Amino acid sequence: MGGVAAIGAQLTVCGFRLAGARVFAAENAEEIWSAWRDLPDDVDVVVLSAVAAGVLGPAAIAIRRPLTAVVPV
Repeated sequence: MGGVAAIGAQLTVCGFRLAGARVFAAENAEEIWSAWRDLPDDVDVVVLSAVAAGVLGPAAIAIRRPLTAVVPV
């Protein structure tokens, strides 16, 4: 299994680092898109903040890889 990443506001995703996820703090739409585009190839699961999911839209959530999950916070 590959890695896990989290994308969202620092305060929303920082705790995922404790579980071994790579954290990509992104505070605005430009940073969110940049983090999404630059995900390493070995990331299989991405946890998105609700804001990040809203910015990326339903197409990002519907793809098969990486598997995405949204934290409703």
